[in-house]
Amino acid sequence: MGFFNRLEPLKEADLPKREKSFLRLAGPGAILVGLSVGAGEIIIWPRIVAEYGASMVWAAGVGVFLQLWINFEIGRWTVVTGETIYTGYCRVWKGFALLFILFNILGWLAPGWARASGLALKALLLGPDHPSSDTLWTVITFIGVGFLLFGPKLVYQSVERTVELLVGIITISLIVLAFNVGTVDHWKELGSGALNFGFKEESFPIKEFFIALVFAGAGGTANLFYTFYLRDKHIGMGSRIPTLLNPLRGRSEKTPSTGFIYTDTEANRKSFKDWFTYIRTDQVLFFWGLNSLTIVLFIFASLAVLHPKGLVPGKGTLIYDMAAVLGEVWGPTGRTLFLIVGLVTLFSTQLTLVDGVARSISDIIYTNFKGAQKRELSWWYLLVALSWMVVGCLLTYVMESRGVSDLGFLFNAAYMGGFAMAVYVPMTLYVNLRYLPASARPGKLSIVMMVLASTVYCGFAVSCLFWEVFG
Repeated sequence: MGFFNRLEPLKEADLPKREKSFLRLAGPGAILVGLSVGAGEIIIWPRIVAEYGASMVWAAGVGVFLQLWINFEIGRWTVVTGETIYTGYCRVWKGFALLFILFNILGWLAPGWARASGLALKALLLGPDHPSSDTLWTVITFIGVGFLLFGPKLVYQSVERTVELLVGIITISLIVLAFNVGTVDHWKELGSGALNFGFKEESFPIKEFFIALVFAGAGGTANLFYTFYLRDKHIGMGSRIPTLLNPLRGRSEKTPSTGFIYTDTEANRKSFKDWFTYIRTDQVLFFWGLNSLTIVLFIFASLAVLHPKGLVPGKGTLIYDMAAVLGEVWGPTGRTLFLIVGLVTLFSTQLTLVDGVARSISDIIYTNFKGAQKRELSWWYLLVALSWMVVGCLLTYVMESRGVSDLGFLFNAAYMGGFAMAVYVPMTLYVNLRYLPASARPGKLSIVMMVLASTVYCGFAVSCLFWEVFG
């Protein structure tokens, strides 16, 4: 393909030693939590529980647990090479550059989160029935995203600090809600559903089951964003890659398009073990631990508030329906608190999605396409992020004018994300086994878990394609 660059071989370099404590390096996993608490946790799973109860919540636990191992392997590649995982895929086949641009566009372009975020802001300030335009409130939230991305000098630092604050607000608020609206019987029902492994309600469509599994956790290409957060936090070989700077605040350093590889010496092996211990700790504490806590609390709120009333929210109205019922149960405090939780959760996802998608597409273009490196990587990031927000506002206007719901778009995004995972999960294992030094390659347990995850996502993807064509 004549429009692709030739990727340079990985250059030999020693793996930098880890000098800082875990607490000083914490952050990348927390941003993934900010992504994960989006539609899967506040919309898709609570809506399922509102209709069916807790009988299938085991699948949410499986989804998060499988993604934990996927994130380990994404982190492994970036720690050892300093490259983004997308570049690893393109070392296998250049066509993955176009494919993953397509996956990011199809998976995330529809602005369901942005519109829902804007509606939550409107409901909090003026009430859900206020006649003002959805598009106006969506534009307001995108302006907030733009300010956070292009106000400070360091893009990553701004995203990390904002998301950590938002996740803290979400977690504390949900704990307060759980103590005020739930009972011991609700917790018992939730525990029973978590142990009900393999059960699926007969009337629950397999396509929606796949979607729910994918969206328990980050899901879709969102897990791949972890590679950028590690680089900007200077984790492992990522410390050899310049941090992404705000192009509106000055010129950034030239970013290399390819990365490095260490020779298999005792010192490098020791450094790798130290860095990979960081990856495991970061993902277990933040992605698996905190993510599991927040999704359980969202599900519990739906189980305690909506399910007993037989209230299954309409498309796009779950946040407002739950807030209204909480208002009946706990008064204005409950209603306001859940609207705040909804707004913070959706805005956190909106911010991290714009950042992650802009990083993904700009990195793929900059690394793989001829002539792209005449511009700085930060310039491409600015172009993609601004274009994404403008298109998001225009699509919101079209959706509003035609009466299209947010939830349909969110479900379709997860559906496309599932197909993306069916491609990149086995590919991540492959590039780690093929290109990394022997001491850095996945061990037996990691291989088994990645093969299991690949089987799950590929199996569901093939089944869904079959049912779409023949069902």
